[in-house]
Amino acid sequence: MSTRHDESDSRRWKALLFISIAQLMVVLDGAVMNIALPSAQQALHFTDGSRQWVVTAYGLAFGGLLLVGGRVGDMVGRKRVFLIALAGFAVASAIGGLAVNAGMLLTARALQGVFAALLAPAALSLISLTFTQPRERAKAFGVFAAVSIAGGAVGLIAGGLLTQYLNWRFAMFILVPIAIIGILGAVSTVQDNGERHRSRLDVPGVLLASLGLVGLVYGFSAAESHGWSAPLTIGSFVVGVLLLTAFLVVQSRVPAPLLPLRVLTERNRAAAYLSVAFAVVSMFGMFLLLSYYFQQVKGWSPVMAGLAFMPMAVLQAFGATQVGARLAHRIAPRPIMVTGYLVSAAGLVLLALLDADSSFLEIAVAEAVVGIGIGAAFMPAMSISSHGVAPTDVGVASAMISSSQQVGGSIGVALLNTVATSSAASYLATRNGTAAPVHVRHQALMHGYSAAYWLATAFVVAAALVSAILVNARAPQHLPSPAPEDAAVDAVPVPAH
Repeated sequence: MSTRHDESDSRRWKALLFISIAQLMVVLDGAVMNIALPSAQQALHFTDGSRQWVVTAYGLAFGGLLLVGGRVGDMVGRKRVFLIALAGFAVASAIGGLAVNAGMLLTARALQGVFAALLAPAALSLISLTFTQPRERAKAFGVFAAVSIAGGAVGLIAGGLLTQYLNWRFAMFILVPIAIIGILGAVSTVQDNGERHRSRLDVPGVLLASLGLVGLVYGFSAAESHGWSAPLTIGSFVVGVLLLTAFLVVQSRVPAPLLPLRVLTERNRAAAYLSVAFAVVSMFGMFLLLSYYFQQVKGWSPVMAGLAFMPMAVLQAFGATQVGARLAHRIAPRPIMVTGYLVSAAGLVLLALLDADSSFLEIAVAEAVVGIGIGAAFMPAMSISSHGVAPTDVGVASAMISSSQQVGGSIGVALLNTVATSSAASYLATRNGTAAPVHVRHQALMHGYSAAYWLATAFVVAAALVSAILVNARAPQHLPSPAPEDAAVDAVPVPAH
């Protein structure tokens, strides 16, 4: 019996490895493509407008279909959806690498988004269902959180290396073997122990949720390229909000909703969704601005710029696996999340205080503080995102945390980039405009980045406040480990009453 248990335990940790590889692929895709895109544009001769759509197509498909992807996993099986999504992502990536024009690349990116929307909630659901004991659950979510938040920095490094030393196409091709490894490993190790949602798919909910999320994500994309007051931006926001409002009304009335409102109303899950969205606004915007800083102000190559993110990537992984995970099975989630977010806010303040002549040591310290704080905070946030949820709803609950990240990322990129650009322009306008010398232009850029980092700090502080007010899950109770087949999904921290 012990041998059988040991084999099952070993298989679960191997399953986590392959699930994390799949998550890394999804996170890598966006970061790698951002670095490779200028080279792809030059090679395929497409316009700046088409370049924007290559980025937007992925975000729209991914963000718009996440809730549907989560519910499909609940209905037909998370492992099955996970494997199909990995295979589809590999095919879409190969199409992108072979693209001969902008249309083919755009189609590949949209397909990647569709399969990512199936993959992300399935991956998180499988971890929730596989690791049910507090200590193991903390370790598993620590690894998953580390991969999720450090993958962006790794992607920037990989994108720089592939683009500079090989070809932009390898930014797409590199995802194919990763997907194949994930499939081969997951077939024999991943198990779907959860119940399935037996009702029919809520088609009106699918249409309203997908189109509403597309409206919001596109609105933030339009804000970045057209401005916040542009009719296209305002119209997208209005349509998105109206459709999502209608979606919530429909969900309260249909017998088998796409998103049961009980998933949103439990305070710990609500805190996870909201705090992660606020924090990701800061993280995605910060990645973009730091990349500009390294290349435009410091004059570093894409490879050097990517490597400069290493202090943050390493400390994010350390924060999630060694700080967050070790504390999460001993104490309640709230102090970990609040402290982690506040530490991250302190790191953002350090970034706001940088200037054009700051040394790499100063930059690295700021990155490290941000990284360890956000890594520690995200681990319990990921864990309580499926806190106490019914096994039939675990997929859609997982989709909600992914939706929080996607919408938060869209807001962050558009909002912080707009603030940085407008603040820099205002600073430069009072100092001879574009005729100003180079050092003044660099000062203008730093002024803009600083303004954006202060705003990012406010969002992370808001994440800390949400966590302090809403999270009330107790410290996990350590029970004797049951045999794997007897483990209950609800062996997670319970809310205090």
